[in-house]
Amino acid sequence: MDVQLLVICLLTAGINLIGTLAYSARIAGVRTRRIAMSFALFNILVLVSRTSNSFLGPFLAKRIETRIADGGGEALYGDFQLVLLSASLAVALGIVLVPTGQRLFARAIGYFQEHRSTARMILRTATPTGLKTVRDALHPPSLAHLRGLGKPRGVSWSVLLANCLAQALITVGVLASLYAGYLNPEFRVTASQLSAVINGFATILLFALIDPQLSVMTDDVIEGRVSEALFRRTIVWISLSRLAGTLLAQGLFLPSAQVIAWLATYV
Repeated sequence: MDVQLLVICLLTAGINLIGTLAYSARIAGVRTRRIAMSFALFNILVLVSRTSNSFLGPFLAKRIETRIADGGGEALYGDFQLVLLSASLAVALGIVLVPTGQRLFARAIGYFQEHRSTARMILRTATPTGLKTVRDALHPPSLAHLRGLGKPRGVSWSVLLANCLAQALITVGVLASLYAGYLNPEFRVTASQLSAVINGFATILLFALIDPQLSVMTDDVIEGRVSEALFRRTIVWISLSRLAGTLLAQGLFLPSAQVIAWLATYV
């Protein structure tokens, strides 16, 4: 793996790790009863994750151009599979770090409640005190929580499947459209622009089906109709469906690229 591909994989991993840890903010909000603030933190992280995807595109495009110039275009498929693998590994790591994330977000909510400054809160993480807070928050998933996954999930299989599909489309959207440009170089620019259609559909799916379910469940927890343990299991199941989505993206990558390459000719 060369430096260019390593940077792409690390950026992809960072995007997916942030997106997975964002769910911890909801658990922290329930525990601290600061729902509005937890949603603000959640939205900040999601925004960072989604915006970072726009930076990923140029890196991937440069990778394609470099491979083609060097006569190694046939190796692009393997490169993109490694990128997708880095996304799956990052989501898996994010799931393991959910207990750590919820503790950090609880601390962040408390700090912001006192100082009312997002910039100050972010800068504090680079101080010795902030680093100590991060170290103290490190906590692996407990065996009790793992055994509890066999209990009621809190969401239906249809919601989990919808989240899996949406996450797969978001993961594969930019990559498939750029690879489609390699498959159909005559309409390379058209193919690259079709990623917005895929990601837009996936985003609508997330905000129309998944987020309302979690929001309603959050209200139920606050009102005492749903236990915090069930809510935590729901978040873990949502995270697991995200992991399944990144794995599904491996299988969808080539068919999606071929469909986009075909559509680019007739759009």
